[in-house]
Amino acid sequence: MKQLNLDLGEKSYPIYIGQNLLNQEELLISHISGKQVMIVTDAIVAPLYLSKVKNLLSSFEVIEVILPDGEEYKILDTVNTIFTALLEVCFDRSCTLIALGGGVVGDITGFAAASYQRGVDFIQIPTTLLSQVDSSVGGKTGVNHALGKNMIGSFHQPKCVVIDVDTLDTLDDRQYSAGLAEVIKYGLLGNADFLSYLQNNIDSLMSRDKNLVIKIVHQSCMDKANIVAQDELEVGKRALLNLGHTFGHAIENTLGYGVYLHGEAVAVGMLMAVKLSALEGFITNKEVQLVKDLLQKANLPVVISSKINYQTFVNAMSVDKKVINREVRLILMEKIGQAFISNDYQQSNLEQIIKGFL
Repeated sequence: MKQLNLDLGEKSYPIYIGQNLLNQEELLISHISGKQVMIVTDAIVAPLYLSKVKNLLSSFEVIEVILPDGEEYKILDTVNTIFTALLEVCFDRSCTLIALGGGVVGDITGFAAASYQRGVDFIQIPTTLLSQVDSSVGGKTGVNHALGKNMIGSFHQPKCVVIDVDTLDTLDDRQYSAGLAEVIKYGLLGNADFLSYLQNNIDSLMSRDKNLVIKIVHQSCMDKANIVAQDELEVGKRALLNLGHTFGHAIENTLGYGVYLHGEAVAVGMLMAVKLSALEGFITNKEVQLVKDLLQKANLPVVISSKINYQTFVNAMSVDKKVINREVRLILMEKIGQAFISNDYQQSNLEQIIKGFL
């Protein structure tokens, strides 16, 4: 097992990464202070891992909520389902919520924990590659709105993150590839050596070599933890983690949540950002092609498969957390492995990129 810590002072917490962790009782119970525990999961994950987690909690009062699966259910009505279940059994402020599932479950559970009685503890047990390398770490919680993705939420750090890579054994190929998009992101935005490592080992990654998976999950979590430790509330550097996300969120929003998986939309969004960086004169077309080739080898989309109205897409981009004073700030590449936040790009170049994908 590998362990790293996200250093946030009194809110610091460990991230455990390895195999067979869902059989290690102490990893969970050492981070639960009260006696009341709610496990939140979804209809896909529940038959696979719910009983295993419940078996670790025999000394606690445990209830469960099983949510429908899918990004389209990441809404306030779903959060209210959790509140109702908590109130029906009179869970108090000492309770702990456990998010068992992918990014949707983690975001919803975290937001419910941040809001219930003005804040209770929660633990992340991510079961998809995307949630293991990204959404379970850093304390971003929230839900979608019809007009914008993740526009309703809170920063609420978990007590710990337990990443058992054995849960990836039941993950389908499409979801696995979607997670690789976020892994590739870390290489592009701040770790060129890691990107080269991914390029050199992509075939083994696609065959899910377990030691390699642990290595890339650990490196991704380390890169994210280092950034979050410097900027927990995303007032500066943490925005770099949104490379490709302004475009990607607009794809999800305009096509409808769930048409593209989040990682798939981010993959297309990253390629859009890389191409814009080339038009702005920062990187070469050869480097753009290298990024495109890596995304394709990871079985990720590099085009938008459905037609989207240009103005509708631009409007969706304007509903983004990085927008300040109505200016859309984008994450661009100064060079491969070094990203920066910019609102100083040519609008004509942005228009060219968007229209080229639409």
